[in-house]
Amino acid sequence: MSIRSRDNSARTAPHSWPVAALIGLGAAAYTAWVLEVVLSTGLNPIETYVSELAAQDQPLGGLFRATDFTAGLLAFLGGALALLRLVRRPESRRPWAVVGWAGVTLFGAATAADAWLPLSCTPTADPECAARETAGLVPATHQAHAVSSSLAMTGALVGIVALTVAARRYGWFAPLARFGPAVVVLELLATVWTLSAIALFTAGRGTWALGAGQRLQVLLVAVWLALLAYSVHKERRT
Repeated sequence: MSIRSRDNSARTAPHSWPVAALIGLGAAAYTAWVLEVVLSTGLNPIETYVSELAAQDQPLGGLFRATDFTAGLLAFLGGALALLRLVRRPESRRPWAVVGWAGVTLFGAATAADAWLPLSCTPTADPECAARETAGLVPATHQAHAVSSSLAMTGALVGIVALTVAARRYGWFAPLARFGPAVVVLELLATVWTLSAIALFTAGRGTWALGAGQRLQVLLVAVWLALLAYSVHKERRT
C-alpha cells in the first residue's frame, strides 16, 4: 500500500466508524424478537406476525415497540450519515452506493415509524381481531402499520440488493461482496414465502407458517446489516 493510500485510509477511519457502530447496533436491536424464545408471549412464532409481539394488547408490547424504535432510529442515523459522507466525497458517490444507503435510511425511518403505529390486537392469533380487521372496525393504525411495514421492507430490499451490487461492481466491502449475494437470494426467497403466506391468510386460507417466513425474512435483514457494519468497519469507507 502506498503512503498516499495509507493516509487516505487514516483520514476516513474517524468518520466511518460511527456508521459501522450505528448499523451494527441497529442490527442487534432488530433481532430483539428472538426474546420470545425465553419470554412467555403467548404467541405462536410459526403462525403469527413478528409485529404482533408489539401489539397494544400484548403484555410485552411496550418492550418490543421500544426495541423496534431503537433499531429503526439507529439504522436511519447510520444510513443518513453514510449518505452525507457520499455527498461530501464525490469520488465515492457511485449510483449503486447512493441507492443502497438511501434504502437503508428508508428502512430505518419506516421501522421507527412502525413502533408508533402498533397493531391494537393480534389478527393471526385472535379470530375476533381478524374479523374486526376484515370489517374495518380496527383503529386506523392497522392500515398505517401495513404501509410503514411495507416501506420498511422495501427499503431493506433496496439496500440489500443495491449495496451488494455496489460491493461487487466497485470492488468495495470484500466481506459483503463475498457473502452478500447468498444473503440476497435467501432474503428474496423468504420475502416470496412471506408475501404468499400473507395473501393466503388474507384470503382466509390459513397462515401457511406466515410467522416462520417473516421471522426468517427479518433475521436475514439483521444478518445483512451486521455484515454491512463489519464491512464498513473493516474497509473504513461508506
